[in-house]
Amino acid sequence: MRTQVPNFWDDAKAAEAQMRKVKELKNWVAGYNEVKNAADELQLTFDFYKEEVSTEEEVDEAYRHAIELVETLELKNMLSHEEDRLGAVIKIVGGAGGTEAQDWASMLFRMYQRWCERQGYKCEITNLQDGEEAGIKTVTMQIEGEMAYGYLKSENGVHRLVRVSPFNAQGKRMTSFCSVYVIPLVDDTIEIELNPANLTWDTFRSSGAGGQNVNKVETGVRCHYKFKNPVTELMDEIVIENTESRSQFGNKDNAIKLLKSQLYELELEKRRVETAKVEAGKKKIEWGSQIRSYVFDDRRVKDHRTNYQTSNVQAVMDGDIDAFIKAYLMEFPD
Repeated sequence: MRTQVPNFWDDAKAAEAQMRKVKELKNWVAGYNEVKNAADELQLTFDFYKEEVSTEEEVDEAYRHAIELVETLELKNMLSHEEDRLGAVIKIVGGAGGTEAQDWASMLFRMYQRWCERQGYKCEITNLQDGEEAGIKTVTMQIEGEMAYGYLKSENGVHRLVRVSPFNAQGKRMTSFCSVYVIPLVDDTIEIELNPANLTWDTFRSSGAGGQNVNKVETGVRCHYKFKNPVTELMDEIVIENTESRSQFGNKDNAIKLLKSQLYELELEKRRVETAKVEAGKKKIEWGSQIRSYVFDDRRVKDHRTNYQTSNVQAVMDGDIDAFIKAYLMEFPD
């Protein structure tokens, strides 16, 4: 094997890239074997059923399990773009509406944390600003795991909550909005050039919310990067805040990574715009438009792009959003 040669690790960057390819191939082989075993198990269960050894319910369950694995592998096969395999950065920003919108932002934050736990993904909080009374104003989450961006790109947009607000003394039904921004988390395989002359830094003292998932921090950094936006062709500025690490050096290092991720996303958006011009006949998806409604009192969560909906609101808020992700990727594979 190529990875076993004595000088394999002499070029660490090339070696890491090769190891990523090996890991990806192993995952595909494991996925195939899992599907094959499920299909064999289904055939065996059906043969037993014909011999009246197993029940119809057992055949149905074996069939359901096999179909689920086939669809999961099929879904993964649809994520073929370069950026799909990368990690993801999610930024949640509460909309107008004060405490109610900030509480909604904290609920979405929890939902994505639970989803990451289900997937076995690593989730780090790089910046969090608490609300005045409850909830959060904004949070940035850095998610590492295979195909994280490929799956989570479906979550980009405005999420709408309708409920009887616990913060309203009259018990009125209220509507709140939160914006969810999802961009790819660049790794060493993605080359992004920065002009040091256009980069400036501020430092500030900050403390996180504490608890199990957020580090208490002492020194935060804020970087400002001025550049020509490849989408608008106008001069623009990106501002990144990072308060994850206790060291200023660590925060600067991660802020650069997040900056490169945003610049990479702009390049991808430029490609999407160009592709849309060529394929103008295809159904248009507005990046950043309202995508999903969560109506608590009616026990309904509905995605407005695919019309997929469920009545199990609690499961969704506990991170069970795979069906929404699947429906989106099946309808909009590009």
